[in-house]
Amino acid sequence: MISVILPAYNEEKAIPGVIGGIKGLNIGCEILVVDDASTDNTAKVAHEAGARVICHPYNKGNGASIKTGVREAKGSIVVMMDADGQHDPKDIPSLLEHIGEYDMVVGARGKDSQNCLHRYVANKIYNLFARYLCGMKILDLTSGFRAVKKDVVRKFLYLFPNGFSYPTTITMSLIRAGYNVKYIPMSASKRVGRSKINLFRDGVRFFVIILRIGTLFKPIKVFLPVSCFCTLLGLGYYIYTFFAFHRFTNMSLLLLLSGINIFLLGLIAEQIAQSRLKQTERD
Repeated sequence: MISVILPAYNEEKAIPGVIGGIKGLNIGCEILVVDDASTDNTAKVAHEAGARVICHPYNKGNGASIKTGVREAKGSIVVMMDADGQHDPKDIPSLLEHIGEYDMVVGARGKDSQNCLHRYVANKIYNLFARYLCGMKILDLTSGFRAVKKDVVRKFLYLFPNGFSYPTTITMSLIRAGYNVKYIPMSASKRVGRSKINLFRDGVRFFVIILRIGTLFKPIKVFLPVSCFCTLLGLGYYIYTFFAFHRFTNMSLLLLLSGINIFLLGLIAEQIAQSRLKQTERD
């Protein structure tokens, strides 16, 4: 069975059309709307449209709604998509087509599907940074349209933030844990209503989450560049002071020791990360 999870907050205008589009596919799926304490009639119109509705008693965030949906979903495969009309339900079969061979299939938006240029550029930067940490080409780190096996995603629910950017967390977690992830190109429409994402506030949050997931699963890729930077800076400063003043300064010593200590901390963190990953697999 397939469960389609729609996290919703004040989406009464868009959600009937999204639910109607899913029902029109005739794939026999469960439509699960998680209403995050909306102040409008989102829950009511979603129920009238034929969805199963779960309501939060207070606003928790987009990620918390996804976690609730995964825990309550009856299907062995869950499809996550936005309730604001950006994602076309007709693309769901394209995701499900590959879910047997792959553990997660993500709909990757192209440049034409990004609402504004600065958001497209920001996503490109996130994708490149995440690619470095994961060692795999990532086409769309923040896409909220994806199909994933329920037993796989449940292993990483504890990492999901309650706010935005759960797509960042689930993508990097599955890739670093060695699961099969596939991207397929899709187009996204302009959302109905106003976006709830703040570029600067949530942009910094996305970056911090990328770092956090990177240090959880592959910390050496975070520690090593910092270690090399400190070591090279200390070595360069030593060479400068040696030829300019014929002495070895305390600053050079501090930078060199900092580089060595950061590298050693990275090795320890790497061992802890491997132990945590083994524990996750056992659980």
